[in-house]
Amino acid sequence: MNWTQLPLGPLQTNCYILSNKTKECIVFDPGADGERLVEWLKENGLKPLAILLTHAHFDHIGAVEQVRNSFDAPVYLHKEEQDWLVDPTLNGSERFQLGKISGRPADHLLTDETSLTIGDFSFQLFHTPGHSPGSVSYFFEEGNAVFAGDTLFMGSIGRTDLQGGNHEQLLNSIHEHLLTLPEEVIVLPGHGPATTIGEEMERNPFLNGF
Repeated sequence: MNWTQLPLGPLQTNCYILSNKTKECIVFDPGADGERLVEWLKENGLKPLAILLTHAHFDHIGAVEQVRNSFDAPVYLHKEEQDWLVDPTLNGSERFQLGKISGRPADHLLTDETSLTIGDFSFQLFHTPGHSPGSVSYFFEEGNAVFAGDTLFMGSIGRTDLQGGNHEQLLNSIHEHLLTLPEEVIVLPGHGPATTIGEEMERNPFLNGF
């Protein structure tokens, strides 16, 4: 299994492509630049099996429809944000004036699942609200990596001043779900470079003394 990080759009939101030897793949958070992303997938001969969203803020969903329509790939999203794909007010695109984003609802709503298997790809699911009410982190044990969205960054944590954000809830999510993973697990955040659980336990100033 291989993962590729593709920063997309004006906010350089990380889209991740997790692929296997047979060129099947999972697309995480296709945030923008839909034509470019679809072309990249086709050039690399990849077949998306699904689109997994860590959450539905506008900068993480801008290319969802183009990828979904191009490859007939179903979209997975937590039920707490089931209306966000269709509502520019909820997903924040109306507020930030970068173009209103709306599309079809998700094909699958995540609820209390603790695991998810799509083709050869298996994930452990953590509902990690705080940055947004439906934030989900996908732990890919086989690759020793967690797709954490905007929950945890290198040296920082997600903002909590947007729709449904809660600072205390975010810290609880990080400590209860992410920091309990092995220290060598790679954290793949929604923005910026990858890090590890161990690095953030030791050096992240937002987590010290919690």
